[in-house]
Amino acid sequence: MERVVVKRSEISLVALRRILRATERHGKALARASGLTPVQMRVLSILETDGRSTPKAIAAKLRVAQATMTALIDRLAAKGMVERQRSDYDRRQMNLFITEKGRAALESAPDPLQDTFVTEFEELPDWEQAMIVAALERVASMMNADEIDASPVLDLGDIKRAPPQ
Repeated sequence: MERVVVKRSEISLVALRRILRATERHGKALARASGLTPVQMRVLSILETDGRSTPKAIAAKLRVAQATMTALIDRLAAKGMVERQRSDYDRRQMNLFITEKGRAALESAPDPLQDTFVTEFEELPDWEQAMIVAALERVASMMNADEIDASPVLDLGDIKRAPPQ
């Protein structure tokens, strides 16, 4: 009987692929249920929680570029899920508000995958959380992904992709 030896690097790549597939599957289910991406849902969630916000503030929370945020807001506004209003105090500033249609989309959407992750992650002891964070940051560095514009929302693909049908 021949013994099969699997390299740890292969095991880690399989684990990464599983994470990507879980994210992709959840994103597709969310798109089917709500017509929105996980990142768009996160923007709506921030607006619902905060009452109003600016594109700059949301971009900072999601850790994405201002241009990425503009594209997200344009898509949500086109769907009637957010409204833009000029600030009364600074006419250069744009305030964002969630609409009733946006609230309805949040209520009808399945639980975001990251919520499940956050719940389980926060139940881990501090040392284990720190170990996982360090390992994931190291993997990102090994893949030359340190400077990639990414938010803490589990989603895949280009923000400029065609919206779900």
